Amino acid sequence: MAAVLERIHRANRPSFHSLSPKQARIAYLMGAEILDLPRAPLPRIENRAIPGPAGDISVRLYASVTREDAAATHPAGLPVLLYFHGGGFVIGSLETHDSLCRQLALRSGAAVVAVDYRLAPEHPFPAAVDDCWAALAWLAKAAPELGLDPARIAVGGDSAGGTLAAVTALHARDIRDDLGVSLAMQLLITPGATAHADTDSHRRFAKGHLLDADTIAWFFNQYIPAERREDWRFAPLQAEDHEGVAPACFVLAEADPLIDEGIAYADLLRANGNAVRLELFRGVTHDFIKMGRSIPEAEQALDACADALREAFGLDAAAPTTSSGEAA
Repeated sequence: MAAVLERIHRANRPSFHSLSPKQARIAYLMGAEILDLPRAPLPRIENRAIPGPAGDISVRLYASVTREDAAATHPAGLPVLLYFHGGGFVIGSLETHDSLCRQLALRSGAAVVAVDYRLAPEHPFPAAVDDCWAALAWLAKAAPELGLDPARIAVGGDSAGGTLAAVTALHARDIRDDLGVSLAMQLLITPGATAHADTDSHRRFAKGHLLDADTIAWFFNQYIPAERREDWRFAPLQAEDHEGVAPACFVLAEADPLIDEGIAYADLLRANGNAVRLELFRGVTHDFIKMGRSIPEAEQALDACADALREAFGLDAAAPTTSSGEAA
């Protein structure tokens, strides 16, 4: 990990907080696959537009089997993970997280539907939340026509996407009857959960650990004014009730400003009677799961995610694969 950080430092790329949102998005896209695994070939990838609260939302469906083959082994449809990308609510897209979503589909055997929710500052809080909720409502109804199982839906995401997944899981509990389904799991990869970035880990890892304090402040300032940050839709730790939510799998990084709030949220869910699985990866930073070309912990984390999804969906253990999608 130290070697990766040194390479990033030597590249001397401008910090996101020194750029405009448009420039930051371009920079993130250009660098997204330098450390990430190559895009694994999959037999089913579909781009769709779905209805949202302010126009269509782009989504991308991934599956490691064709629809015809899936129907033979999954008569009710493939289980599916609804995935929200990271990027501080300001950057990130279907393209920046394409490799990650392919790996989750490949390794778990489940389908993945990635959501291109609206970004700040053009679309400030709660636009991203509303889009994610709309995507879940759409998927619950549209799953059968896509060859997916509406009774086996999970939500997940990394970083800001992990926050959105946690918030969507709380919302799904509250509208369970209207939604018509109960979530099978929430997959929370290095999520944010607090209102004010004021935990000790934010101080310990404020600089030099990939996600700097200045960048976090820049993300937050683009997305939501300070006086609104106690809203649970931004900070799920602030929700009044944490009982009865979907089982959670947390994937956390030791050298991450967000680790304290990730652990705090896992503890809170467990204390309120929810099933919680905690995977803590030592010696790595935020966004490590997208560094599979450089550090083995990335693939270990992907395997942990896949294992949690298979368990939640009642799937048999998948055959080991290489990162290219071929049988090992």
